[in-house]
Amino acid sequence: MDIKAVETAYARWAPVYDKTFGAITEVGRRRTVGYVNAHAPADVLELGVGTGLALRYYSKTLRVTGIDYSTDMLRKAKKRVAEDGLSHIHALMRMDARALSFEDASFDFVVSMHVLSVVPEPERVMAEIARVLRPGGRAVIAVHFKRDSGALAVLERAFAPLADLIGWHSDFDRSAVLAEPALTLVEEAQLPPMGMMTFMVLERRADRAVG
Repeated sequence: MDIKAVETAYARWAPVYDKTFGAITEVGRRRTVGYVNAHAPADVLELGVGTGLALRYYSKTLRVTGIDYSTDMLRKAKKRVAEDGLSHIHALMRMDARALSFEDASFDFVVSMHVLSVVPEPERVMAEIARVLRPGGRAVIAVHFKRDSGALAVLERAFAPLADLIGWHSDFDRSAVLAEPALTLVEEAQLPPMGMMTFMVLERRADRAVG
């Protein structure tokens, strides 16, 4: 799946995202933002901010920057910020998560909710997450990983060839998230419905260089 396919897919998703996939992923959204809120104040980067569904949940003591590649999604997110008066949302920007324009060690937290199974080259995204995190900073992730057995595993394999059309990899492997040596897994939990989503926290190691 390339970046243009992602953009095209999410242009289609934008009008209906909140009531479809957005509703399914609400548990992961609340769990992820709740974790960050417990560590406020902090500088936070949200990758793949989408239509901005999570923005209203962030503590007002946080300074939140959001990025997304889809202009259609960002348009809805900016409208939500304006209508809801979310003054703690510092900026919403169009950006490729594989090549973030922020300086090294810019953020205390990088949040990624249901994004890593969407982007091309997730390993590059994880390297960028590590780069922009401050030493001791944390990546807080909610994502769907493929299953090795059962009925859902069969469905995931069946949908895998349709990644460009549906806009995500149904057969996404956890190794893509755990491969970055500068990040260490410190927490993991399964989320409803049916444990389909995984919540993870990875810490930026101070003793490891990035890149």
